[in-house]
This record gives sequence, C-alpha cells and structure tokens, in this order.
Amino acid sequence: MSADETNPADVTSNWRPDTLAVRAGLSRSGFEETSEAIYLTSGFVYETAEDAEAAFKGDVDRFVYSRYGNPTVTMFEERLRQIEGAEACFATGSGMSAVFVALAALLGQGDRVVSSRALFGSCFVILDEILPRWGVETVFVDGADLDQWRAALAEPTTAVFFETPSNPMQELVDISAVTELAHAAGAKVVVDNVFGTPVFSKPLELGADIVVYSATKHIDGQGRALGGAVLGPKEFIDGPVQNLMRHTGPSMSPFNAWVLLKGLETLSLRVGRMAESALEVARFLESHPKVTRVVHPFLESHPQHELAKRQMRAAGTVVTFELDGGKDEAFALMNALQVIDISNNLGDSKSLITHPATTTHRRLAPEARTAVGITDGVLRVSVGLEDVRDLVEDLARALG
Repeated sequence: MSADETNPADVTSNWRPDTLAVRAGLSRSGFEETSEAIYLTSGFVYETAEDAEAAFKGDVDRFVYSRYGNPTVTMFEERLRQIEGAEACFATGSGMSAVFVALAALLGQGDRVVSSRALFGSCFVILDEILPRWGVETVFVDGADLDQWRAALAEPTTAVFFETPSNPMQELVDISAVTELAHAAGAKVVVDNVFGTPVFSKPLELGADIVVYSATKHIDGQGRALGGAVLGPKEFIDGPVQNLMRHTGPSMSPFNAWVLLKGLETLSLRVGRMAESALEVARFLESHPKVTRVVHPFLESHPQHELAKRQMRAAGTVVTFELDGGKDEAFALMNALQVIDISNNLGDSKSLITHPATTTHRRLAPEARTAVGITDGVLRVSVGLEDVRDLVEDLARALG
C-alpha cells in the first residue's frame, strides 16, 4: 500500500503542519501497526521473471532495491515532502550528500553557479574545489548584498546556492529578491534550510526551487542518525536527482529513515522550545562585558533583523558570539563549561558549543574565514532542551 493510498490528497491537504508531522506518509503493513514499520531489507522478490523484467523496465511501480527506494524511506520522504509543501522528495545518506546531489543534478561542464560565500565548510569545498574540477564556474558573492547578486546574475546562470541563516555567522539572504534575480538569469535556486528548519522558514513559498536538509540536525534532533533530503519539483527529483542517486548510491538506510520519521513527530515542539531558549541565551551574552559581538537574527542588533522577522517565523536554535581574546580565550571558555558539551554538531537536544575556525570551517583559508567574519574568537552555541537558566549560569560561570 502506498503512502498516497493511505493518506489521500483530499484528506492530507486539509491537515496542518503539526498533524502532517505525525501522520503524513504513513503506510501500514497488513499487521496494522501503530508505529511505522522498519523494512530492513536490501532487496525484494518477484513472483515471476516477467515481473522482475517489468519492474526494471519501469512498467510497474514497485520497490526493486533499497538503493533505489525502500518503504520506510518512502514514508520519511512523503512526510517531509508534505511538511515542506514540495512536489517531491528524495532522501540521502547525509546532509552533505543532499547538497552535492542537488547541485550535481543541476550542473555540468560549462555551467555557472552563483553562491553566497558564507557557507558551511564542506559546502564551500564542493563549490570552491570539487565542482570547478569538473568544469563548473563558481562565482561567490556576499549574500546580504543585493547589488553583488544583481551584478553576478547579470549573465546567464544555471544554479544559485545559499544558506540562510548561514553557518555559523547567521548572515541572511533575501530569498524572494535573490530568487527573482536568479530566475531572470535562467537559474534554479537551491536553499540549504538547516538553520531555518522546516518549521521556521519556507523557502519554496518565497520562490526558491529546491530545498536541501541535513536531517542529522534538527529533524533527528537527538544525535542518533545521519540523513539528508532534497526537495523540489517532481520533474527534477524523479529525473536527474533519482538518476544520480540510483547510480552513485548515497541513499538513506531504512533504520535511519525510521529514526528520522520519529524525529519529525516532535520537530515543532523541540525547535520551538530551543529557539525561545536561544534568544534568551543571546540576550544574556549580548549584555556580558567580555563578549564583543553576538549574532542572532532576532536580536535587534542584527543588521538584517527586519528581514529575519519578515521571512522567518523564529530565528532558529543557534547563537554565535565572539571573544576578544581569540583562540586561547575561546578554548578556555569551552573547557570551563559544565553543562554545554564541546561538539561540531548542532540541532541536538543537548546544547553544544563549537569553535568553527579549528573544526567545521578549518578547511577554509584564513582569508576566506575572515571574509565571512569567522575569527579565532568566534564560538557557535547550538541551544538544546535543557532549562535555559542552567545554560545561562553555565556560560556566566565559564566567562568568569
């Protein structure tokens, strides 16, 4: 039984996001289980050789191999698709595989991509090192500067890529304005919505074509499983994305899909609480004399505060701040924390702190880090589900 048969469009189209997060895509087996079933199988069998031939020819719609598709993975894809409001979704083995697959499905030799330079380290490597080796021209701009976007998109372009808010400096891109410029240049717009989350930001509603996620972050939310997703037009997902996924293999495991399905059920509750705490942590840090800068889109001091309020329901779960003493002072603070853990992950139920210059963005040249504001004194805190008073007290004690 397919997800569409279980949840007909005329029913699910009336459901609100929190209901979709619990029930969309549900496909029960003949046992009528309450929780989604985990189909831990690599392959599937056929009644006859003719049935197998028909399946591989595409004459019948059925599962043939879990690298291509799996019932548990399909449930996750359908649930996230409906929450996002996309035509189609393909799940991947990690967030970075989602980013790479989305771009590789769009770009080929001789094509041109324009990107914000404020990116997660591995995203920057894909655009700055890997794609150019394959004959793709990459042009970087300051994501907050519409004039730079306008100049870069004055000539034909195949794809536009950006994060908003960016990791870790929380620079915003005006999704509607950049999308309009991109479409005029013939480009498809790919948005990494990890910091925005499916709850707080809806890039497709603002004109973007494709959204990518690291489901490892907020969608799982408890540090258990890797996963990613590419969402967009059915023609794109069922065409070049599916072709690339099937033949290169960065597919999501059924077990991880089941974990992520359960994560979607509580996503709104978790990130709502985390975002409230993050803003409180940001306000505390902004008031502390040892902190020279705090970056959080819903702080009035953020240079793009009005844009954040306009295109986001909440500003997310991350707070970025800077200390004057560089790496030594940053490391001393991290080592003094008793509640907040040192980790390179984010979006977890546990609060985590990261020193980007020596971990997530280490591959960037010093001048590239400087260009996006990542100094040796910058720290990124992913705010979790602990009592916010304990988090503030932990930071206050570590700051001294």
